[in-house]
Amino acid sequence: MQIWVDADACPVVIKDILFRVAERLQIQVTLVANQLIRVPGSRFIRALQVPAGADAADAEIVERVSAGDIVVTGDIPLAALVLDKGGLPLNPRGEWYTKDTIAQQLTMRAFMEELRGSGVDTGGPPAFSQADRQNFANSLDRALARRPKP
Repeated sequence: MQIWVDADACPVVIKDILFRVAERLQIQVTLVANQLIRVPGSRFIRALQVPAGADAADAEIVERVSAGDIVVTGDIPLAALVLDKGGLPLNPRGEWYTKDTIAQQLTMRAFMEELRGSGVDTGGPPAFSQADRQNFANSLDRALARRPKP
């Protein structure tokens, strides 16, 4: 098992949690982004820069993810693809995407895009909070505690 991160939009505080987890549990964490991402020197943490382009990082993650890998992303279409490959997508607010909920989330995303496209101001997500950070850390810790030991 390893952790993949859709790193272009991942909050810094979430990356910091992942860096600590990588060292503490000696688990591979790979940040995938269109831009250069600085990561701490560690044999468990690496950054993978992909060419610029729409969804290039997503495509790279989908190509490399294996069943049981965790993928940190706020991108619902990417989460759906990860689920199809047996991966475990987790958003930065600590909510797991599941096969039971992904269709509804994709539908809501499409609806909101349609509203925005017609000029409706839908606002955005609430600001990232300390509670979101804690929820993410707790969700990740529970999943990692259940993982098979090497």
